[in-house]
Order: sequence, then structure tokens, then C-alpha cells
Amino acid sequence: MNASKKNIWSYFPITFLTALFCCILWGSASPAIKIAYEIFKISPDDTASRIMLAGARFLLAGAMTIVFGSIISRKILIPQKGSLKYIASLSLLQTVGQYFFFFMSLAYISGVKGSIINASGNFLAIIIAAAIFRLEKLTVRKISGCIVGFSGIILILGGVKALFDGSNITFQGEGAMLMAAMFFAFSSCIIKIFSKYENPVILSGYQFMFGGLILFIIGFVMGGQLYFYSSSCVYNLIYMGFISAGAYTLWGVLLKHNPVSRISIFGFINPVMGVMLSALFLGENKEAFSITGLIALLLVVAGIVIVNTGKTA
Repeated sequence: MNASKKNIWSYFPITFLTALFCCILWGSASPAIKIAYEIFKISPDDTASRIMLAGARFLLAGAMTIVFGSIISRKILIPQKGSLKYIASLSLLQTVGQYFFFFMSLAYISGVKGSIINASGNFLAIIIAAAIFRLEKLTVRKISGCIVGFSGIILILGGVKALFDGSNITFQGEGAMLMAAMFFAFSSCIIKIFSKYENPVILSGYQFMFGGLILFIIGFVMGGQLYFYSSSCVYNLIYMGFISAGAYTLWGVLLKHNPVSRISIFGFINPVMGVMLSALFLGENKEAFSITGLIALLLVVAGIVIVNTGKTA
């Protein structure tokens, strides 16, 4: 009788709504960061202050993740002594590397374009997992999904011609977002490996804090400044911290109580939310609902769905 009882997190309505909430949080990252640049009055060329802002966000996100995780686990989450090397390695990839470029990019490109390009991390992770870490095998389905997804990325970058002549593509903007996606892909593989030895919530929480501290110190040493001009600065920073803390914690709970394939399929919602929320909060309607923008988004979404459906290899 007890064996037939399902955990509340495995009921599809709960699973779907929780996954949707996580994707809304992740999708709101681009507009939240661009809004932060405005209310904190950080100019595109003020790299040091951008790094400080990223550091402050992830220091807060890490603390929130540990608190939320401890509440759910009903115990204080403390890493094992042997896990410190995993936390340090992961923080350099996922927080320092990924978000250094992520925050740089959003100072130069729109939230719509950033959300679509950032989705390339889903496809890069599959290729890196198979080619470098040997965590899985490439199948016809996965290769097809990657081709479809990357075609959407190429389209939003301006097409094949733009890739070769460099028109409309800058390192600080589109290039930096692609670098962020690359770091995301590597960190996704690394956390999958390290999760065999340590609780993934502990890994995420402490690597956020460690990476955030590194970014904050780097920004400060470079001469960055972080002025809270109004209460909206405080609310924005708290929300940006909650984006990572809330989404990573709840996503981890879903993965614990559901098959990975059942949860990963919801990843297609991320770029959709990113585009919709950028249009809503940043007024980027023209780009979001242009023919090019819509086709690129549909191709990326289709690619994510394709690689996350069917039999696992």
C-alpha cells in the first residue's frame, strides 16, 4: 500500500507548475540584469562594477540556496571536507567563468538575443558530455536536435554570412554570451560528475558563494563601485539572488523525485520565458516578435525538445 503512494513532487500538475516556475525565474535573469544596470547606473564600459554586481548577486544566491536546501532537508547543509575541491572547481566554471561573460554580454546585446543565444548551452553540453567526458553517447536524435537548435542560434546571430564576415557580431556582446554558454556546458558535465560524491544543492549553494566572493573581490580591486541609489536596487539584488537560489533548489527537488528525462524536457521553456519577459519588461517587442526572432526561438525550442525526448542512450 505504501509502495503505491507517490511523492507530491512526482504528481504531474505539481511537477509541471514547479518546472514552469523555475523556467520563469531563469528566463527573467536577462531582463533583471539589464534593469539592474539601469537602476545601479552601471555603464556598458564599467566592467569592474558589473563584476561586483555579479559577485553580490551570487553571494546572496549561495546563502539563499543553503538556507532553502537546509529547510527542505530539515538539517543544516554543510559540505564534507573532501568536497571543497569540487566546490572550488565548480565555482570557477559555473559562477566566475559563466557569469563573468553573461553579465558582460547583456551590457551590449538585447535580452531577447541573449536568451536565445544562451540556450546554445543545452546543445554544447550534450556534445561536450559525449566527446570529452564520455558521460553519454551521441545518437541520431541528439545530433539532429543539436543541428536544429544551432540553426536557430545562427539565425539570431545574423545567418551563416554573419558568422564568416563578423558583421553584427561582437566579442563583448554575442561572443561573450556564447562563451557563457560554453562555461555552462562544461559546468553541467562537471556537476553531474561531482554529484556522485556530494549533495548537488550543497555544491550549488557553496559554489555560488565562493564564486560570488571571487567576482566581488575582483570587481572591487579593479575599482568597481556599487551604489544603492534607491530601494529598488535592494529589491532587484534580492530578486536576482532568488532567481538562482529558488530555481536551482526546486529543480534539484524535481530531479530527486522524477526521472531526469521527465524534467529535462521542460528546459525548452527557458528561452521562451527569456524572450517573453524581455519583451514585457524591456520593451523589446519588435525583436521578440519579428519573423527572424520567432523562427530562431522555435528552432531552439524544437532542438531542446528533440534532444530530450525518446529513449536515453
